[in-house]
Amino acid sequence: MISKKVSKHFFFEKKKQKTFGPLRAALIAAVATLTCCLPAAAQQKVGSVSTNFRLLGPDDQIVVERFDDPRVPVSCYASFAQTGGVSGGLGLATDPSVFALSCIAHNAVAIPADMPQKEEVGAISASLLFKHFTLTRFTDTDGHALIYVLISTKVIHGSPANAVSAVPTT
Repeated sequence: MISKKVSKHFFFEKKKQKTFGPLRAALIAAVATLTCCLPAAAQQKVGSVSTNFRLLGPDDQIVVERFDDPRVPVSCYASFAQTGGVSGGLGLATDPSVFALSCIAHNAVAIPADMPQKEEVGAISASLLFKHFTLTRFTDTDGHALIYVLISTKVIHGSPANAVSAVPTT
């Protein structure tokens, strides 16, 4: 009889193992993916200009952001449209693929020997999940230039919207 009481008591003392539900596992995977895919360049909002009044939520605007290339003394300025309203204020609106790009060198730019021919140096989110603008640097050693291309990841009418800027090198 004593052995039965001990075994019952011991059975109830066992701790239940924790299991992750499918939603919690998906959230952990999403955070890990976003953390791994952060842009390499420092990104800073320079300013914005309102372009269209919205009665509810923020106004539509043109935003200017600066990307500092981590390998060379170059800054790229990207301007892009940002949708306002209720959906824009909640981060659910998809911004239009309308943008411009201009890059400047702060000093004489020499191409480092270990610089890859192509490298992504920044990204801007243009919708909650599906659309981003990516800033990619190309090295043109024959033309003595660094080429920066800003593209939309969403294809519109057969090709992605894009903008290009070049910086001379020594």
